[in-house]
Amino acid sequence: MMEKVILSAENLTKIYSKKNSANNSILALNKLNLKVKQGEIFGLLGPNGAGKTTFINILGGLVEKTSGKVDVWGFDLDKNPRQVKASIGIVPQEVNLDAFFSPKKLLELQAGLFGVKEKDRITDLILKMVSLDKQANSYARSLSGGMKRRLLIAKAMVHQPPLLVLDEPSAGVDVELRRNLWKNVSELNKIGVTIILTTHNLYEAQDMCDRIGIINEGNLVALDSTSKLLDRIETKKIKFKVRNLDKFDKISLNGVKFSKNENQIVASYDKNKFKFDQIINVVKESVEIVDISTEDGDLEDIFLKLTNR
Repeated sequence: MMEKVILSAENLTKIYSKKNSANNSILALNKLNLKVKQGEIFGLLGPNGAGKTTFINILGGLVEKTSGKVDVWGFDLDKNPRQVKASIGIVPQEVNLDAFFSPKKLLELQAGLFGVKEKDRITDLILKMVSLDKQANSYARSLSGGMKRRLLIAKAMVHQPPLLVLDEPSAGVDVELRRNLWKNVSELNKIGVTIILTTHNLYEAQDMCDRIGIINEGNLVALDSTSKLLDRIETKKIKFKVRNLDKFDKISLNGVKFSKNENQIVASYDKNKFKFDQIINVVKESVEIVDISTEDGDLEDIFLKLTNR
């Protein structure tokens, strides 16, 4: 059974014009091709200025593409822009809420803007889905940072779109609130909402996403399942717990990076070029090893390699 594609971009290009400049244009997206499957959590990663926000703004109708084709839920962006907008809920990075309205009132107003009839609104259900049912009638200004983030998600859900786009949803949120936020996102995904997630937090992407696309300077440099991307990792780390670091400066092996932290030495190396025993022998020549542990690299290693960071 073929998986349904909920969003596709074909040769999507955006060129911004720059006035009063010798270089009078900026290529923000360069013939971007990607497909998002129904029911998945898709991660869109990239450094600042990579083109992620431009892509989201094109989907939301805030930026006009230069060329290419975008199709959402079977609707062509050029031919059916209203249907595309109705098929997407976008959660912005910036928290922009009316401080003197309650969550319930805000959702009712948002539903009205989308033309949702009163009898078709599911305001109470949405508030419960994002764990804000107990704060339904509180002023928005009294909500915590994490609650405000969840309220933004609720606003994006009032017209029941099949696709939810979250732009850096955990930015500025502490660890506990971030955990609750991801729990809510996972619950939405379980009931069938497809999610596109942009984030700078690579560990979040690694834990949350089914597939990941990495953009750099407007180009899609990687697109694969999270597990297959992780299989590309060539970096391995060995952690040595040692008696002391007095002779750390004597430890050297060309092509291996050694670092120290308290009574620990970390060796980072290409697992295809060096053998485990080879590195251990170099370290034990200079220090007394108490314990050894190993770990493979993570998504950050792939990200840094592909974006030349």
